[in-house]
Amino acid sequence: MDLIEELRRVLADRFVLTLINKKIVNGKGFTKKEDGAIVMDDATRKIVLTEWQNRKKDIITHPYLGEKIEWGMVPFTQAMLLARYLRGDLDEYPPFFWK
Repeated sequence: MDLIEELRRVLADRFVLTLINKKIVNGKGFTKKEDGAIVMDDATRKIVLTEWQNRKKDIITHPYLGEKIEWGMVPFTQAMLLARYLRGDLDEYPPFFWK
């Protein structure tokens, strides 16, 4: 089971689109190499990593648990819920659905 796939849309895709829509990152921070590879420059990489660290600190209310947690704890929380399901503590695995 690929646990991260259920989180890709809300963690990775939404994060990247936010950086682009808020004009935090743009095409000037990337270079196309002769072999067709696209490479992020160091300044843009630093911006992305800083924004990611900040994003992980944002507080949300977990849709299943109803508890406030940091975004960065969502993968761990889902892994713990999966473990509880596999041990038989939960009747079904509660996937992470975010608005």
